[in-house]
Amino acid sequence: MLIDNRNLIFLKEDTELVAFLCDRRFGIGADGLILLENHAEHDFNMVYYNSDGNISTMCGNGGRCMVAFAKHLGIITNSTTFDAIDGLHTATINDDMVSLQMQDVFEIKTRPNAIFMDTGSPHHIQVVENLADFNVSKEGAKLRYGLYGESGSNINFVEQKEEGVFAVRTYERGVEDETLSCGTGVTAVALAMHNSGMTKKKEVDILTEGGELKVKFNENNGYTNVFLIGPTKQVFKGKIEC
Repeated sequence: MLIDNRNLIFLKEDTELVAFLCDRRFGIGADGLILLENHAEHDFNMVYYNSDGNISTMCGNGGRCMVAFAKHLGIITNSTTFDAIDGLHTATINDDMVSLQMQDVFEIKTRPNAIFMDTGSPHHIQVVENLADFNVSKEGAKLRYGLYGESGSNINFVEQKEEGVFAVRTYERGVEDETLSCGTGVTAVALAMHNSGMTKKKEVDILTEGGELKVKFNENNGYTNVFLIGPTKQVFKGKIEC
């Protein structure tokens, strides 16, 4: 859910309001809420809340959607630089396709049967079999709380389909359930699969329940020039009485 907050009309400290708006039964329904605000030096500032109402770390797909939203509002044309909780991002948009530069990644931790890294948000990446039948909500919750404690981590389960193509399902903290697609998670999966030798490609295709995304990157004592690429689509606009 995207809100134009350039006039600072949204009650930013009201976590109950954010949770209400994200509620799928009594509000509008969303996995997260994002405010677009003015920035003194760049095109705009992105403020992201999880559906539980709390300010969260970077949302990659939310960032792509904010670029499309900024273009819809006439703030940008085909390129932008904007600020988010994890720092500056650049992006381009052509028709509905957004290419968003993510943060460089230089620290990757190997765990038993898993890889951990921060791509703007923390991510645990684990390869499994029969991903389509895997209980993401149950197993994700176990790892999110059992391994990473209250602060938690997002949990990504991965299955290779072919060279350079991976299917991903993600359990997101703050939502506390599986979501259909996670941009920082997709980015982490692509880098983890390359780092582990499961692919040699530096342009990786990721299949999520919500659609297909692509991650491009350079390898240079870590990963630089990392881009998350995929389509955006406006599905509704409206007004809600709170």
